[in-house]
Amino acid sequence: MSTTQKIIVLRFSAMGDVAMVASVLKEFTQQNPSVEIIMVSREAFKPFFDGIKNMTFHAIQPKTTHKGIDGLYKLYQELRKYKPIAIADLHDNLRSRAISTFFRLTGVKIKRIDKGRAEKKALTRSVDKIFKPLRQTVERYADVFRELGFDFKLSHQLDKAPQTIPPPATNLFQNNNRKVGISPFAQHIYKVYPLEKMEKVIAGLSALGYELFIFGGGKTEQATAEDWAKEYANTHNLIGNFNLTEELAIISNLDLMLSMDSSGMHMASLVGVPVVSVWGPTHPYAGFLGYGQSENDCVQIDHPARPNSIYGNKPCLCGVESCMDLINPQTIINKIKEKLNG
Repeated sequence: MSTTQKIIVLRFSAMGDVAMVASVLKEFTQQNPSVEIIMVSREAFKPFFDGIKNMTFHAIQPKTTHKGIDGLYKLYQELRKYKPIAIADLHDNLRSRAISTFFRLTGVKIKRIDKGRAEKKALTRSVDKIFKPLRQTVERYADVFRELGFDFKLSHQLDKAPQTIPPPATNLFQNNNRKVGISPFAQHIYKVYPLEKMEKVIAGLSALGYELFIFGGGKTEQATAEDWAKEYANTHNLIGNFNLTEELAIISNLDLMLSMDSSGMHMASLVGVPVVSVWGPTHPYAGFLGYGQSENDCVQIDHPARPNSIYGNKPCLCGVESCMDLINPQTIINKIKEKLNG
């Protein structure tokens, strides 16, 4: 079927949110094959969208070409050449609103995500907290397309399709050990399980004979991961050694991912790999659980102060010991054993 309608989708950051958009668009294009998507995001996130049918990726360069209102108008001029019938703003920030406004002035239909800010505030406040599950972020993304008039139903199922392992990593897959990815870091420190306790988790998983792959981070995290790889058998540092496309291919061949509430969880979801996730000041009730993942696989403590943050940029309010500190490493190990043996 030929594509007749074009929709521009805006979501510039953060990494995990963009990966969630990719999971949603993969199903949208399958259900709406006559629609072409023009995905506007940062160049670094392009690998998330590779292989999605009827998809064109258009990079935003917010620090150079598309900086400021003049730069955003230049981006609008680039995008208008696609002649879209609608704009799906899945970001709702100043940049996406500016671009949407330019299109609105020419009569193009605009629909914008409802982030549910008021209910998220109620979920995280310390007084009169309303503790209940909120609408999942992926459904909020899908709602935008529904408001544009499209039939669209998310399956919420993992779609595992192992990709070709990059040649430098093939030697890591030569044995029959269960393969577990570990994404122990996050953009915000409050979402990171204490590293000395994570090391105990790695030691325990290594002793069980699992093959461990450590993902995600910069120079500091790379040094930590390399220390762990030297110390524990069957443990491999991938930080700094593979690009995003290669990392996704490697993750797609894993049996399981252990992740914080961070992009590692969403990358695993995108390639259909189950995740055991660890939660501190944030909570899956806020709607950011990885696509197709189960709340039963979330490791967290019950505490009346949780959650106190949506994005993990605020410290825990649980008292002397943070909610992350209160999680026993053996609890995480047991959850992974249960998941792999179940």
